[in-house]
Amino acid sequence: MARIRIPSTVVILLITVQTGFLLFMYARYSSFMSHSEEKPAQVHILILSSWRSGSSFVGQLFSQHPSVFYLMEPAWHVWVKMYQNSAKVLHMAVRDLVRSVFLCDMSVFDAYMPWKKNLSDLFQWAVSRALCSAPACDSFQRTDITSEMACKTLCGRYPFGKVEEACKTYSHVVIKEVRFFDLKVLYPLLTDPSLNLKIIHLVRDPRAVVKSREELAKALARDNGIVLNTNGTKVEDSKYKVMQEICRSHVQIYETATQKPPNFLKDRYLMIRFEDLVRDPLAEISEMYKFADLSLTPVLKSWIYNITHGEGPGKKKEAFKITSRDAVSVSQAWRNVLPFQKIKKIQEVCKGALNMLGYQMVDSEKEQRDLSLDLVLPRRQNQFSWSSFNSK
Repeated sequence: MARIRIPSTVVILLITVQTGFLLFMYARYSSFMSHSEEKPAQVHILILSSWRSGSSFVGQLFSQHPSVFYLMEPAWHVWVKMYQNSAKVLHMAVRDLVRSVFLCDMSVFDAYMPWKKNLSDLFQWAVSRALCSAPACDSFQRTDITSEMACKTLCGRYPFGKVEEACKTYSHVVIKEVRFFDLKVLYPLLTDPSLNLKIIHLVRDPRAVVKSREELAKALARDNGIVLNTNGTKVEDSKYKVMQEICRSHVQIYETATQKPPNFLKDRYLMIRFEDLVRDPLAEISEMYKFADLSLTPVLKSWIYNITHGEGPGKKKEAFKITSRDAVSVSQAWRNVLPFQKIKKIQEVCKGALNMLGYQMVDSEKEQRDLSLDLVLPRRQNQFSWSSFNSK
């Protein structure tokens, strides 16, 4: 049998061609894989809190940023439509709505709102600067600081389709919600490759929360019924059962995020205390903005200073509005207003949350009224660190 001799130069050439082809295919595969693992273009921020905890204020800190599309409590529509269910049952519907909003798919509201609708049919739409400026409304620029009243006057009749159109033009989508009571419900969103989700967990001294809730007891009665699963019956929280559930939820969220958390939560959870925020606004806001990949502008710095350095605690009719007031006085008002017997009861039902979140309990009315006694303990910086996290 004749043997075919192939010149060494041909062999070298074939090997070179084959090697080049393999390198080309590997490069294409690597490019495909890296592309598929890229984070979505938008950043998604969920401000996770509870009623009367300063979340509307924190929401505005993001809403007024020119890079942010913001909605305040869109899940309100779910609770209004399905009020005979419990908060636990509604978790899935709320989560699905929040996911759709993050993806700028506003058709999700069709299940909860009239077929023919305008911007003004969306809950608290006018507190969103993005819905008061182009392309949602032509009356304001993105760099303007907008007011709720001016926005209501000028932008309410724009079609609902403008919500989705505007959402798609922003680098950041921020939602503020008070209707999640379990962090694990959000795991599907945190692992969803179409989302780039980060969570800011805002907490406040439960005693201050109760003081604020009591001023608005009737407005919160329907939500109380959903929390306590009363089959649609409104409830005033005179025995602090709702407050107890709220405190439990904050403990659950914080424990889940900081004690042996799943690896996908790495660098995606930030806890902020309202009291720290009002004492040193720029430092805390800078931390939140850094976490959210945003920059603090000079216009925002000036606006933040003005709204946190007003005179007095604000008026009852301004409870759901962001107005200029003495924010530190607001955070301490409960100490002069609530009777000590109520404080004892609140401390009893929220003891775990007070201890875990860093709030000092008082043992007497004298301690309660003594404003020189700081009841906000220093944050325990070494309590949890992602750098020491082990995902075994």
